[in-house]
Amino acid sequence: MKKLLLLLSLCGILASCAKHQAPINDVIPEHDSLTITSTLVHEDRVINVWTPPSYATSSDSFPVLYMADGGIKEDFPHIANTLAQLIVERKIPPYILVGIENTDRRRDLSGSSQVAADEEYCPLTDGAKNFRAFIAEELIPNIDSTYRTQEQKAIIGESLSGLFVIETFFLQQSLFDTYIAMDPSLWWNDQYLVKNATAFLENAPQKQTKLWFAGASAHDISIATNELADILKTINHPTLMWTYSDEPNEQHNTIFRATKEKALIWALNK
Repeated sequence: MKKLLLLLSLCGILASCAKHQAPINDVIPEHDSLTITSTLVHEDRVINVWTPPSYATSSDSFPVLYMADGGIKEDFPHIANTLAQLIVERKIPPYILVGIENTDRRRDLSGSSQVAADEEYCPLTDGAKNFRAFIAEELIPNIDSTYRTQEQKAIIGESLSGLFVIETFFLQQSLFDTYIAMDPSLWWNDQYLVKNATAFLENAPQKQTKLWFAGASAHDISIATNELADILKTINHPTLMWTYSDEPNEQHNTIFRATKEKALIWALNK
């Protein structure tokens, strides 16, 4: 029985580190593609930008939703198409979507770890620190200078991208107003983020922030997401609005598409 649980946990970890590819039936929406030469991650990064229909027909400025795994062969098409549908149905306000195409996903989305075994799945480089600096200091200013944007910013991610979302929420909460994470890989570094959640929030800035996260049936992840939800229930943080969606009937590879609509509706409405 122990061997079976270990095998299931290993499968979950490997899945959460794997590079995601969107199914070929996702319609690729009309979008812009930019290339930013970064001095912080020391490479060129391809950025895909989708603007809502009203962007071209008005002079309005719009809030922005950022996402890693944002390549055309990754999660960008289906999130852009979902935003378009929800905007048409008036279920969310119009948002610009900014997708960051991956080069080395495991490096960029994982923070530091003191667990040697973690190196079997992702490098122990704290690459997330540089990637977060790239977003804050190079990408966001570039988007703000190129497009008509509001100050309101959100970020969405699943699996390792979800880990990056949660880590950013705890370490640099003021960077975004809204955080959305599906099946975040909170097993990383012996659940360091979960174990230190209370301390992180005690030192968090007093800024109105929203957090939506979900956990599927992956054993190694669901334990951590449920524990994080239990911790948040005990904390009376005056400027944090949060919700947790426990999804035991979803698998690690189905939860993003299964929960994206309700996540966006809850998170992107004021």
